[in-house]
Amino acid sequence: MSSLPFSCLYVQNLLSEKVEQMMEWSSRRSVVRMNGDKFRRFVKAPPRNYSVIVMFTALQPQRQCSVCRQANEEYQVLANSWRYSSAFSNKLFFTVVDYDEGADVFQQLNMNSAPTFMHFPAKGKPKRADTFDLQRIGFASEQLAKWIADRTDVQIRVFRPPNYSGTIALALLVSLVGGLLYLRRNNLEFIYNKTGWAMAALCVVFAMTSGQMWNHIRVAHPIYIHAFTIHFFVLCYFLNNLVPDAAITMGMVLLNEAATSKGDVGKRRIICLVGLGLVVFFFSFLLSIFRSKYHGYPYR
Repeated sequence: MSSLPFSCLYVQNLLSEKVEQMMEWSSRRSVVRMNGDKFRRFVKAPPRNYSVIVMFTALQPQRQCSVCRQANEEYQVLANSWRYSSAFSNKLFFTVVDYDEGADVFQQLNMNSAPTFMHFPAKGKPKRADTFDLQRIGFASEQLAKWIADRTDVQIRVFRPPNYSGTIALALLVSLVGGLLYLRRNNLEFIYNKTGWAMAALCVVFAMTSGQMWNHIRVAHPIYIHAFTIHFFVLCYFLNNLVPDAAITMGMVLLNEAATSKGDVGKRRIICLVGLGLVVFFFSFLLSIFRSKYHGYPYR
Protein backbone atom coordinates (compact mmCIF):
# COMPACT_ATOMS: atom_id res chain seq x y z
CA MET A 1 0.00 0.00 0.00
CA SER A 2 2.88 2.36 0.79
CA SER A 3 4.18 2.04 -2.77
CA LEU A 4 1.04 3.66 -4.21
CA PRO A 5 1.29 7.31 -5.21
CA PHE A 6 0.06 9.83 -2.70
CA SER A 7 -2.83 10.87 -4.99
CA CYS A 8 -4.14 7.29 -5.12
CA LEU A 9 -4.01 6.99 -1.36
CA TYR A 10 -5.87 10.27 -1.03
CA VAL A 11 -8.59 9.15 -3.45
CA GLN A 12 -9.04 5.83 -1.66
CA ASN A 13 -9.22 7.50 1.73
CA LEU A 14 -11.69 10.08 0.46
CA LEU A 15 -13.85 7.36 -1.09
CA SER A 16 -13.80 5.33 2.11
CA GLU A 17 -14.84 8.37 4.13
CA LYS A 18 -17.72 9.13 1.78
CA VAL A 19 -18.99 5.54 1.82
CA GLU A 20 -18.67 5.36 5.60
CA GLN A 21 -20.56 8.62 6.02
CA MET A 22 -23.35 7.53 3.66
CA MET A 23 -23.68 4.22 5.49
CA GLU A 24 -23.88 6.04 8.83
CA TRP A 25 -26.65 8.33 7.57
CA SER A 26 -28.52 5.38 6.03
CA SER A 27 -28.37 3.50 9.32
CA ARG A 28 -30.29 6.36 10.94
CA ARG A 29 -32.93 6.83 8.24
CA SER A 30 -33.60 5.09 4.95
CA VAL A 31 -33.71 8.34 2.95
CA VAL A 32 -30.79 10.72 3.49
CA ARG A 33 -31.71 14.41 3.39
CA MET A 34 -29.34 16.50 1.29
CA ASN A 35 -28.70 20.23 1.04
CA GLY A 36 -26.62 21.85 -1.67
CA ASP A 37 -23.23 21.17 -0.07
CA LYS A 38 -23.96 17.53 0.74
CA PHE A 39 -25.36 16.94 -2.74
CA ARG A 40 -22.30 18.31 -4.48
CA ARG A 41 -19.90 16.41 -2.21
CA PHE A 42 -21.55 13.01 -1.92
CA VAL A 43 -23.59 12.77 -5.14
CA LYS A 44 -21.95 14.89 -7.83
CA ALA A 45 -18.26 14.98 -6.95
CA PRO A 46 -15.94 12.01 -7.59
CA PRO A 47 -14.69 9.63 -6.40
CA ARG A 48 -17.80 7.51 -6.02
CA ASN A 49 -18.30 3.76 -6.36
CA TYR A 50 -21.97 3.75 -5.36
CA SER A 51 -25.20 4.73 -7.10
CA VAL A 52 -27.49 7.37 -5.64
CA ILE A 53 -31.23 7.77 -6.19
CA VAL A 54 -32.28 11.37 -5.59
CA MET A 55 -35.83 12.60 -5.18
CA PHE A 56 -36.13 16.30 -5.91
CA THR A 57 -39.24 17.53 -4.16
CA ALA A 58 -41.02 20.38 -2.38
CA LEU A 59 -42.50 19.07 0.85
CA GLN A 60 -42.88 22.28 2.81
CA PRO A 61 -46.56 23.10 3.56
CA GLN A 62 -46.36 26.51 1.89
CA ARG A 63 -45.57 24.81 -1.44
CA GLN A 64 -48.92 22.96 -1.33
CA CYS A 65 -47.55 20.09 -3.41
CA SER A 66 -49.88 17.20 -2.58
CA VAL A 67 -48.31 15.03 -5.29
CA CYS A 68 -44.92 15.53 -3.62
CA ARG A 69 -46.27 14.14 -0.37
CA GLN A 70 -47.83 11.13 -2.10
CA ALA A 71 -44.64 10.45 -4.05
CA ASN A 72 -42.58 10.80 -0.88
CA GLU A 73 -44.67 8.13 0.85
CA GLU A 74 -44.00 5.68 -2.00
CA TYR A 75 -40.33 6.64 -1.98
CA GLN A 76 -40.09 5.97 1.75
CA VAL A 77 -41.68 2.53 1.27
CA LEU A 78 -39.11 1.68 -1.40
CA ALA A 79 -36.16 2.99 0.63
CA ASN A 80 -37.28 1.08 3.74
CA SER A 81 -37.67 -2.09 1.67
CA TRP A 82 -34.06 -1.72 0.54
CA ARG A 83 -32.69 -0.68 3.94
CA TYR A 84 -34.16 -3.67 5.79
CA SER A 85 -33.62 -6.29 3.09
CA SER A 86 -30.93 -8.97 3.31
CA ALA A 87 -29.39 -7.66 0.07
CA PHE A 88 -28.71 -4.19 1.51
CA SER A 89 -25.21 -2.93 0.69
CA ASN A 90 -23.20 0.23 0.16
CA LYS A 91 -23.75 0.10 -3.61
CA LEU A 92 -27.03 2.05 -3.54
CA PHE A 93 -28.32 4.93 -1.43
CA PHE A 94 -31.61 6.83 -1.37
CA THR A 95 -31.51 10.59 -0.86
CA VAL A 96 -33.87 13.56 -1.10
CA VAL A 97 -33.29 17.21 -1.95
CA ASP A 98 -36.07 19.58 -0.90
CA TYR A 99 -36.40 22.83 -2.83
CA ASP A 100 -36.39 24.91 0.35
CA GLU A 101 -33.16 23.24 1.51
CA GLY A 102 -31.38 23.04 -1.84
CA ALA A 103 -32.72 25.65 -4.25
CA ASP A 104 -29.21 26.02 -5.66
CA VAL A 105 -29.27 22.36 -6.71
CA PHE A 106 -32.51 22.90 -8.62
CA GLN A 107 -30.94 25.89 -10.38
CA GLN A 108 -27.74 23.99 -11.12
CA LEU A 109 -29.68 21.16 -12.78
CA ASN A 110 -32.11 23.54 -14.54
CA MET A 111 -34.97 21.78 -12.79
CA ASN A 112 -38.32 23.57 -12.60
CA SER A 113 -40.70 20.87 -11.45
CA ALA A 114 -41.19 18.49 -8.57
CA PRO A 115 -41.29 15.67 -7.73
CA THR A 116 -38.50 14.31 -9.94
CA PHE A 117 -36.49 11.12 -9.49
CA MET A 118 -32.93 10.86 -10.82
CA HIS A 119 -30.27 8.17 -10.75
CA PHE A 120 -26.64 9.23 -10.39
CA PRO A 121 -24.51 6.27 -11.47
CA ALA A 122 -21.29 5.19 -9.79
CA LYS A 123 -19.32 6.20 -12.87
CA GLY A 124 -20.03 8.91 -15.39
CA LYS A 125 -22.81 11.46 -15.63
CA PRO A 126 -26.56 10.75 -15.60
CA LYS A 127 -28.07 10.01 -18.99
CA ARG A 128 -31.58 10.66 -20.21
CA ALA A 129 -32.77 7.24 -18.99
CA ASP A 130 -31.50 8.09 -15.50
CA THR A 131 -34.46 10.45 -15.06
CA PHE A 132 -37.58 8.56 -14.08
CA ASP A 133 -40.56 9.09 -16.41
CA LEU A 134 -43.04 9.95 -13.68
CA GLN A 135 -45.63 11.41 -16.07
CA ARG A 136 -46.00 8.17 -18.01
CA ILE A 137 -45.33 5.50 -15.38
CA GLY A 138 -46.43 7.06 -12.09
CA PHE A 139 -44.56 6.98 -8.79
CA ALA A 140 -45.61 3.61 -7.30
CA SER A 141 -42.84 1.90 -5.35
CA GLU A 142 -42.99 -1.14 -7.60
CA GLN A 143 -42.44 0.97 -10.72
CA LEU A 144 -39.55 2.81 -9.09
CA ALA A 145 -37.99 -0.52 -8.07
CA LYS A 146 -38.22 -1.80 -11.64
CA TRP A 147 -36.60 1.38 -12.97
CA ILE A 148 -33.78 1.10 -10.40
CA ALA A 149 -33.20 -2.54 -11.38
CA ASP A 150 -32.81 -1.47 -15.02
CA ARG A 151 -30.30 1.25 -14.12
CA THR A 152 -28.27 -0.45 -11.36
CA ASP A 153 -29.00 -4.22 -11.50
CA VAL A 154 -30.07 -3.95 -7.86
CA GLN A 155 -33.26 -5.93 -7.25
CA ILE A 156 -35.51 -4.51 -4.52
CA ARG A 157 -38.53 -6.41 -3.27
CA VAL A 158 -41.10 -3.92 -2.05
CA PHE A 159 -42.63 -4.58 1.37
CA ARG A 160 -45.63 -2.46 2.23
CA PRO A 161 -46.89 -1.97 5.79
CA PRO A 162 -50.43 -3.28 6.32
CA ASN A 163 -53.14 -0.74 5.55
CA TYR A 164 -56.55 -1.37 7.11
CA SER A 165 -58.17 1.92 6.07
CA GLY A 166 -59.98 0.30 3.11
CA THR A 167 -61.32 -2.51 5.29
CA ILE A 168 -62.47 -0.08 7.97
CA ALA A 169 -64.16 2.17 5.39
CA LEU A 170 -65.97 -0.81 3.85
CA ALA A 171 -67.10 -2.01 7.28
CA LEU A 172 -68.42 1.45 8.13
CA LEU A 173 -70.28 1.66 4.80
CA VAL A 174 -71.86 -1.76 5.29
CA SER A 175 -72.82 -0.84 8.85
CA LEU A 176 -74.36 2.44 7.69
CA VAL A 177 -76.38 0.80 4.93
CA GLY A 178 -77.42 -2.04 7.24
CA GLY A 179 -78.51 0.39 9.95
CA LEU A 180 -80.50 2.46 7.45
CA LEU A 181 -82.27 -0.62 6.11
CA TYR A 182 -83.02 -1.78 9.65
CA LEU A 183 -84.50 1.57 10.66
CA ARG A 184 -86.61 1.72 7.49
CA ARG A 185 -87.47 -2.00 7.45
CA ASN A 186 -91.19 -1.25 7.50
CA ASN A 187 -91.03 1.10 4.52
CA LEU A 188 -88.50 0.16 1.83
CA GLU A 189 -90.17 1.95 -1.06
CA PHE A 190 -87.23 4.37 -1.31
CA ILE A 191 -85.09 1.51 -2.63
CA TYR A 192 -87.24 1.41 -5.78
CA ASN A 193 -87.02 5.17 -6.38
CA LYS A 194 -85.60 5.47 -9.90
CA THR A 195 -84.84 9.17 -9.56
CA GLY A 196 -82.74 8.60 -6.46
CA TRP A 197 -80.73 5.84 -8.11
CA ALA A 198 -80.29 7.97 -11.24
CA MET A 199 -78.95 10.91 -9.23
CA ALA A 200 -76.58 8.62 -7.31
CA ALA A 201 -75.31 7.15 -10.59
CA LEU A 202 -74.77 10.64 -12.01
CA CYS A 203 -72.77 11.64 -8.93
CA VAL A 204 -70.51 8.62 -9.42
CA VAL A 205 -70.09 9.38 -13.14
CA PHE A 206 -69.24 13.03 -12.52
CA ALA A 207 -66.79 12.11 -9.75
CA MET A 208 -65.03 9.56 -11.96
CA THR A 209 -64.75 11.99 -14.87
CA SER A 210 -63.63 14.93 -12.75
CA GLY A 211 -60.29 16.66 -13.01
CA GLN A 212 -59.28 15.44 -9.54
CA MET A 213 -59.79 11.81 -10.58
CA TRP A 214 -57.70 12.49 -13.68
CA ASN A 215 -54.93 13.81 -11.44
CA HIS A 216 -54.95 10.67 -9.32
CA ILE A 217 -54.84 8.37 -12.33
CA ARG A 218 -52.33 10.24 -14.45
CA VAL A 219 -50.27 11.53 -11.50
CA ALA A 220 -50.17 15.17 -12.52
CA HIS A 221 -46.77 16.87 -12.40
CA PRO A 222 -47.20 20.31 -10.80
CA ILE A 223 -44.55 23.00 -11.05
CA TYR A 224 -43.04 23.54 -7.60
CA ILE A 225 -43.25 27.35 -7.74
CA HIS A 226 -46.89 27.35 -8.81
CA ALA A 227 -48.20 24.42 -6.79
CA PHE A 228 -51.72 25.88 -6.85
CA THR A 229 -51.99 25.20 -10.60
CA ILE A 230 -53.17 21.64 -10.00
CA HIS A 231 -56.09 22.93 -7.92
CA PHE A 232 -56.78 25.63 -10.50
CA PHE A 233 -56.93 22.95 -13.18
CA VAL A 234 -59.49 20.97 -11.19
CA LEU A 235 -61.58 24.09 -10.58
CA CYS A 236 -61.54 25.03 -14.27
CA TYR A 237 -62.50 21.50 -15.23
CA PHE A 238 -65.46 21.55 -12.87
CA LEU A 239 -66.66 24.96 -14.04
CA ASN A 240 -66.16 24.37 -17.77
CA ASN A 241 -67.24 20.74 -18.05
CA LEU A 242 -68.85 19.06 -15.06
CA VAL A 243 -71.17 21.87 -14.03
CA PRO A 244 -72.63 22.36 -17.55
CA ASP A 245 -72.88 18.59 -18.07
CA ALA A 246 -74.63 18.16 -14.74
CA ALA A 247 -77.00 21.05 -15.48
CA ILE A 248 -77.90 19.67 -18.93
CA THR A 249 -78.49 16.23 -17.43
CA MET A 250 -80.69 17.75 -14.73
CA GLY A 251 -82.61 19.63 -17.39
CA MET A 252 -83.26 16.41 -19.33
CA VAL A 253 -84.41 14.70 -16.13
CA LEU A 254 -86.81 17.56 -15.40
CA LEU A 255 -88.18 17.47 -18.96
CA ASN A 256 -88.77 13.75 -18.66
CA GLU A 257 -90.40 14.23 -15.27
CA ALA A 258 -92.71 16.91 -16.64
CA ALA A 259 -93.73 14.70 -19.56
CA THR A 260 -94.34 11.48 -17.64
CA SER A 261 -95.71 12.64 -14.29
CA LYS A 262 -99.44 12.97 -13.65
CA GLY A 263 -99.38 15.81 -11.16
CA ASP A 264 -100.69 19.36 -11.33
CA VAL A 265 -100.53 20.87 -14.82
CA GLY A 266 -99.15 24.19 -13.58
CA LYS A 267 -96.41 22.48 -11.63
CA ARG A 268 -95.51 20.31 -14.63
CA ARG A 269 -95.34 23.42 -16.84
CA ILE A 270 -92.91 25.11 -14.41
CA ILE A 271 -90.73 21.96 -14.27
CA CYS A 272 -90.75 21.82 -18.07
CA LEU A 273 -89.67 25.46 -18.41
CA VAL A 274 -86.91 25.07 -15.83
CA GLY A 275 -85.60 21.93 -17.53
CA LEU A 276 -85.75 23.51 -20.97
CA GLY A 277 -83.93 26.60 -19.69
CA LEU A 278 -81.14 24.49 -18.18
CA VAL A 279 -80.65 22.53 -21.40
CA VAL A 280 -80.69 25.56 -23.71
CA PHE A 281 -78.50 27.81 -21.56
CA PHE A 282 -75.79 25.34 -20.57
CA PHE A 283 -75.67 23.58 -23.95
CA SER A 284 -75.13 26.99 -25.55
CA PHE A 285 -72.44 27.68 -22.96
CA LEU A 286 -70.61 24.46 -23.89
CA LEU A 287 -70.84 25.33 -27.59
CA SER A 288 -69.35 28.76 -26.93
CA ILE A 289 -66.41 27.14 -25.09
CA PHE A 290 -65.70 24.75 -27.97
CA ARG A 291 -66.11 27.60 -30.47
CA SER A 292 -63.47 29.63 -28.63
CA LYS A 293 -61.07 26.65 -28.56
CA TYR A 294 -61.62 25.26 -32.06
CA HIS A 295 -62.34 28.15 -34.42
CA GLY A 296 -62.33 26.00 -37.54
CA TYR A 297 -65.14 23.67 -36.47
CA PRO A 298 -68.28 24.24 -38.61
CA TYR A 299 -70.94 25.29 -36.09
CA ARG A 300 -73.84 25.29 -38.55
